[in-house]
Amino acid sequence: MIVPERVERLQIVKILFVSGKGGVGKSTVAATLALQAARAGQKTLLVELGNRSFYGLAFKKNFSATPSPWRDGVDIALWDGNSCLREYALHLLKSEALYKLFFENAVSRSLIQVAPGLAELAILGKITSGPPRNVGPKLPYDTLIVDAFASGHFLALLRAPLGFAEAVRFGPMGNESRDIAKVLRDPEICRYCFVTLPESLPVQETGELVASFKELVPNIAPEICLNRWLQPAMAAQVKAPVGGDKDDFAHDLARRRESEVAAETQFQGLKTWIAPWILETDFEKTVLQLAEIVSTPQGGAGEVKP
Repeated sequence: MIVPERVERLQIVKILFVSGKGGVGKSTVAATLALQAARAGQKTLLVELGNRSFYGLAFKKNFSATPSPWRDGVDIALWDGNSCLREYALHLLKSEALYKLFFENAVSRSLIQVAPGLAELAILGKITSGPPRNVGPKLPYDTLIVDAFASGHFLALLRAPLGFAEAVRFGPMGNESRDIAKVLRDPEICRYCFVTLPESLPVQETGELVASFKELVPNIAPEICLNRWLQPAMAAQVKAPVGGDKDDFAHDLARRRESEVAAETQFQGLKTWIAPWILETDFEKTVLQLAEIVSTPQGGAGEVKP
């Protein structure tokens, strides 16, 4: 049976990207991994990408581009392309007036909006700004857990520095793009986790994500998290809905188990681990329970407590 990896593996990387098809629970897994990293002694920043904060809604807190605390050892920040681009430009120009002159005019704003991959490049520039690049403001964290975009947008994110490196042969932007791409392909710095459900369609789409990812980052094998894995002991606790057909419900559970078994063989050759299905409706409680189960194995190396 697939078992979770021990938390100590988080200590070998600086940046961990978490992606997957929408709705598979990547934010749950990213928050869980952030807690695990903190419990392993890493000062951790959980980075959420986009303009709206899911964690802000889930935890009933206000998160912004400036990191703010969530749990002991874990801060959360919300980064989007515009804010990252502004921060990076200000760092280079050293002047608010120059930034406004070059970037806050109608022509520049129009060019920025239509420039393919510029927002993604700015985001990756900030994520990879620490060692060994040492570009931009320093981030006082040991580990960045990046709750990245869903599959398609995540691939576009990774393609951005490669596209700019190819298009801009000389100058600071071309050099920065090549440096970012080098970091993304460094297994000593970056780790990639793709989250899926043990169901046929999500598993198939995750397989397609893995194939596309290997073309962009050929020297790092992504790992797979099979989320909401319904272990036998947990399946026994799941009850048929009131008024529902018990035979149909039992059939659905049996199909679920068949899908889990099939998923075990789908990603052979990749490091694969499970995140058990937590029978809890509150998001934060789910994350806390999941982090406890995965990071404190019972009964042997890496086993999940039944």
